[in-house]
Amino acid sequence: MHAARSRYHHSTAITVMDEALMWAIALLLSVSLVMVFSASIANAEADPATNSPYFYLMRHMVFMVIGLSAAALTFMIPMAWWQQYAGKFFLFAGFLLVLVLIPGIGRVVNGSRRWINLIVLNFQPSEVMKLAAVIYAADYTVRKAAKLHSFSQGFLPILMAIVVVAFLLLAEPDFGALMVVMSITMGIVFLGGINLRIFAGLALMAVAAIGLLIVTSPYRVKRVLGFLDPWEDPYGKGYQLSHSLIAIGRGEWLGVGLGGSIEKLFYLPEAHTDFIMAVISEEFGFIGICVVLGLYAWIVRRAFHIGTEAKKLERYYPSLVAQGIGIWLGIQTFFNVGVNMGLLPTKGLTLPLMSFGGSAMLCNLASLAVLLRVDYENRRLMRGFKV
Repeated sequence: MHAARSRYHHSTAITVMDEALMWAIALLLSVSLVMVFSASIANAEADPATNSPYFYLMRHMVFMVIGLSAAALTFMIPMAWWQQYAGKFFLFAGFLLVLVLIPGIGRVVNGSRRWINLIVLNFQPSEVMKLAAVIYAADYTVRKAAKLHSFSQGFLPILMAIVVVAFLLLAEPDFGALMVVMSITMGIVFLGGINLRIFAGLALMAVAAIGLLIVTSPYRVKRVLGFLDPWEDPYGKGYQLSHSLIAIGRGEWLGVGLGGSIEKLFYLPEAHTDFIMAVISEEFGFIGICVVLGLYAWIVRRAFHIGTEAKKLERYYPSLVAQGIGIWLGIQTFFNVGVNMGLLPTKGLTLPLMSFGGSAMLCNLASLAVLLRVDYENRRLMRGFKV
């Protein structure tokens, strides 16, 4: 009787949801609202098309409401459903990548055809492909677990699928999304137990392919040259990075205070999207950056912990999905912050949960809902219930 009571108290002590993870997500979304408003207010007020300082803030709030609503619905979907329809979801994401390339459907912005106009928001199919890559790569790795030691039977099929996705993304072009999709796929198959020799060979091939893509594209060469020495041409190819570095330098330890950024006043392009971290740095300094990065680190840590718990429960597919989401959010945050700080060439990647953008916010929140679903099912099993 005592042992049964002890097990009961242990099971009821397990909370239904990962509250610490949910708080980290809520804090990032709260910071996002404040910083998108702060970074965009000058441009929104000066632009005749918007003519309101609250334009981007209101749209960002709408995006969050849509994203949170979609996340609530996504959370209700069992992981067994995702595994069953992983292939179809991946094909659907690929269809969207084809659709966006069709003139009249895909919208061209700054020379790139990456968006489909849905009236409420400009939808970016590459964001769906990131989630689809997680869902499909995890399913493929589990199904092919016994063949991952073989290149032809284990890795070649998914490699061909990613090559097709690569051509579609490069046709837009969206090099940054391609880097994230490749990182997700390679990370998941590595965690799934691929032969290390095959993995090392593929990693070298990927590096060589990336180098080839850079040297064969004038605009990518221009970006790399601007990244290597932004001060050589601070009014040309190094303009964006040089002003990002100025913003970061002005912030010093504690920043100039909320709303005090100078660089967001028509100097730093894309201040409320790709370069929002530079504005955070200028207004809140090194301490502000550490707090924001600490929240991202906590989410990634929890994703891998949830994946580990699922693996202990012999739930291998949910385990890889959780860790794949951690790889996605971690690598995209690394790329974005690296670009802002001059560690990486400009790639056009947003900061997850932080930058202004409807489709990115929608897919980021949906992916976190999937992560919370994995954790929820883990906890139900640990409490003795069925999933």
